[in-house]
Amino acid sequence: MARTVRARALVRTAVAAALLAPLAACSADSAPAAPDAGKGGKDGDRPVAVTVTPTGRQAAAGERVKVTAAGGRLTSVTVTDAEGRRLAGAVARDGRTWISDRKAVPGTAYEVTAATRTRGGTAGTTRASFTTSPADKVNKVDWRPGTGTTVGIAQPISLVFDNPVENRAEVEKQLKVTTSNGTEGSWGWIRDWSGRDRVDWRPETYWKPGTKVTLNAELNGTDSGSGGWFVRDYTSTFTIGARQVVEVDLDSHRLTLVRDGRTVRRIPVSGGTPGGDKRSWRGTAVLMAKEGTINMNSETVGLGDAYDKMVDYSMRLTWSGMYAHAAPWNARYFGNANRSSGCIGMSDADAAWFYDQVRPGDPFEITGKDTKGVVEPGNGFGAWNLSWAEWQRRSALR
Repeated sequence: MARTVRARALVRTAVAAALLAPLAACSADSAPAAPDAGKGGKDGDRPVAVTVTPTGRQAAAGERVKVTAAGGRLTSVTVTDAEGRRLAGAVARDGRTWISDRKAVPGTAYEVTAATRTRGGTAGTTRASFTTSPADKVNKVDWRPGTGTTVGIAQPISLVFDNPVENRAEVEKQLKVTTSNGTEGSWGWIRDWSGRDRVDWRPETYWKPGTKVTLNAELNGTDSGSGGWFVRDYTSTFTIGARQVVEVDLDSHRLTLVRDGRTVRRIPVSGGTPGGDKRSWRGTAVLMAKEGTINMNSETVGLGDAYDKMVDYSMRLTWSGMYAHAAPWNARYFGNANRSSGCIGMSDADAAWFYDQVRPGDPFEITGKDTKGVVEPGNGFGAWNLSWAEWQRRSALR
């Protein structure tokens, strides 16, 4: 009898265990996963644990978003801001991490959606969010040349910053130049004539005509240092025009326009007066802008009250005030003496013709014995007056 009772008890225990087993499995399936929304169960099929950095509502900007998975794999990750713009990135081969290509920008709310798969093959989804702290200071950029323009063979890409740039290497890493023919070049940091920080990009030698150039300054989310954050990207696409070089010989008082290696025209000119502050600059200057008829006042360039007049066909060569322009008041000196206040003057007729021939970016190769010196890199576009090795050393990445 005792054996019968014991047997019945064992049967009841086995039946109860059999009934409870599926109940326990059902309870585990219905429990919410944290943070993964997928379902797990058996020891080898637990929910994937997903971690997202940065976190919180005052997260530091300027860092790449990183998503990691433990106990399974990431199959995809989507990071979007409040405007629906995506922060691109890639899942590592082992499926354990995802890192964004770009950095999180200041003052932005991000939503993160991570699709996962457990070791047992169960799919799941984890969602997270964070917001970066706003920028306490913003840095901006003035860039040349403008998009859609056709420029001369000596035109550099030039970015002038509103505020100082201390993190130069980090900023330079975000500046990408692509060309239609594989032209290589280098960035160089200089002090602009205005006193602001500036970085220019030039090839080793003049551009090849017809080259198409694209600048992608992916600066959004980059900290420049004490000068503040960049909060936007900058893009410019331009084309290199004909091979034109303007040769200016101050000693023979002649300007020669050379196109594709052939002389187009020689023009008698008068350069800066020798022996003082009115001398011209020498070296390679680059035509910065065609400004038409403008007022020129000697007091703006530190020459007292020597002149104040309207000047036609004005072509700017430096920030310090050297132009090529019409100068009919100096007609008797064209071709035989330098008597200007530093500019390269010519007749009205020659200036009108020449003005129509040249474009911004054309190099003016100026020679002469009695000059102020060589055009500095920041005084207009004077980077061509440095050797290639000297220019490369100005990169923050070398």
